[in-house]
Amino acid sequence: MSDLWLLAIILLGLVAGLISGRINPAVLFLFAFLLCYLLGMVALDTALTSFTNIGLVTLVLLVLAATALEKTSLLGKLSQVIGNSSLPMTMAKLGLSTALLSSFTNNTAVVASLIGVVRRNQAHAPAKLLLPLNYAAILGGTLTLIGTSTNLIVNSFVENAGLPALGFFEFTPVAVVIVVAGMLLLILLANILPDRREESGEEALPYLLEAHVAKGSSLVGRSVVDNKLRALKKLYLVELERSGICICPVPPQLVLQADDVLRFSGAVESVELLHQFDGLDWFGKHQAKGQNLVEAVLAPSSSLVGSSLKESLFREQFDAAVMAIRRGNHPLKGGLGDIILQPGDVLLLTPGDGFSNSSKLSSEFAAISGLDLNVRLDSRRGRWVLFGFAVTIVLSVTGVLPLAKGLVLLLLSYFVIGAVTLAELKRRFPLELVVIVGSALGLANLMMSTGLADSLAQGLLSVINGYGVFGAFVGVYFMTLLLTELVTNNAAAALAFPIAYAIALNYGVDARPFIMAVVFGASASFISPYGYQTNLMVFNAGNYRFSDFVRLGLPLSVLYSLIVIFMVPIIFPF
Repeated sequence: MSDLWLLAIILLGLVAGLISGRINPAVLFLFAFLLCYLLGMVALDTALTSFTNIGLVTLVLLVLAATALEKTSLLGKLSQVIGNSSLPMTMAKLGLSTALLSSFTNNTAVVASLIGVVRRNQAHAPAKLLLPLNYAAILGGTLTLIGTSTNLIVNSFVENAGLPALGFFEFTPVAVVIVVAGMLLLILLANILPDRREESGEEALPYLLEAHVAKGSSLVGRSVVDNKLRALKKLYLVELERSGICICPVPPQLVLQADDVLRFSGAVESVELLHQFDGLDWFGKHQAKGQNLVEAVLAPSSSLVGSSLKESLFREQFDAAVMAIRRGNHPLKGGLGDIILQPGDVLLLTPGDGFSNSSKLSSEFAAISGLDLNVRLDSRRGRWVLFGFAVTIVLSVTGVLPLAKGLVLLLLSYFVIGAVTLAELKRRFPLELVVIVGSALGLANLMMSTGLADSLAQGLLSVINGYGVFGAFVGVYFMTLLLTELVTNNAAAALAFPIAYAIALNYGVDARPFIMAVVFGASASFISPYGYQTNLMVFNAGNYRFSDFVRLGLPLSVLYSLIVIFMVPIIFPF
């Protein structure tokens, strides 16, 4: 079998794995690239070169530099913008501030800061603000080269292909129109999202709670219905585990035995109802009685992501017990301690005395009810961090100093003044991003060298035959947009770039408009909660449903696409 067909099969498996969402994208990309190496399709030295690409190095340095930027007063000023203004005015002020910040800082950090600020405000329901402001952060990320990791990843592919690197403000003419028009649309649709502060019984948020029937409990020997376990307000018995066997649904006449594990799904306030049952124990039962419960939203960078509560030793780490877990509005199944945690998961905690003083809270959680997690630098160091970053960008834009070299010097200065620590840099090192981008660069090279990219380009051209180069450009944009909604933005950019470049070569035209189609298409994740990690963060924190993303994201996606399709060819002629 030829290398072209082997690579096609490997990439097909990669895309299928990405769409399934069951395996970490970094694992999938690395496995695909390793398979290519083991099959002799790429030499070891060539494979390793993909991981030292200057664009990838720059991306890593920017992520690390953002660690210090996030501790300045820059993000903290967002909390001062909300006030008691009307919803459209609040959205306008906060949205534009968010977009501007996202153009120079990591939009994940911006959205994480917003979650805490918005959830603490009393003027407007979080569900009214979080999703529009998340979209504002995505729109703002398109303004500059460093606004989003997607832009830098595409720039890595551009440099790897021997093309001139993307300029720092090369995206800005199109992106400014996108941001202004997008914000106007979001403001006009300000009231389209529901106020979810008052949920009906049928719409109770599905926390998963696990309880254990103790020996000697009055529940033992009586059926589920006799114990009135099916008559709890806003709390539903969804599963029973006995001797390792799960029973779902639970029959009303099932007689309970000692050591049965009962799993309930329902609203937070209904947890107190379980106190009426003698001999029914759950995590944090004794701490929770008469004490306020705490909701904590898991951050994307948290060390807990990818592990279960049992594996993470959560109670020992944070002096808090996890009573329940919620993931969006989808009921969870399985043992509470065995659920693999994901970014944006909301944990219901009963905190101990040392919980609020834990040094790990700001790095592990995007928001905690009642707590401000933001760690701030003093004014002197904060001013230096902002000044140093601004100087680095100016020197890069003017061509005085390469961005990568400037960022190395900047990070050293941050370390010297104590703005960042080695422990923080180690924790924030984007290993998954390095694996995805490095592997994707290698796969892109193989797609070009084996002729697979050209074959896929020919296939796309046959579909849009007769529409010319503009039709091909539109096809590339929508192909990338579809991939973004199905997989992730970074993976979409990695898969779409080789095809887009091959189409440009096929037509013998400037590749820039096709590159821009990939850049903007890969940032157009508005309809699915799973296309972008900040979407997932607000999905859980704002108690949204999939329909909310479609309701607000679809018109925004249409407007965004129209602007890109008509403006890019004007600013970047074929």
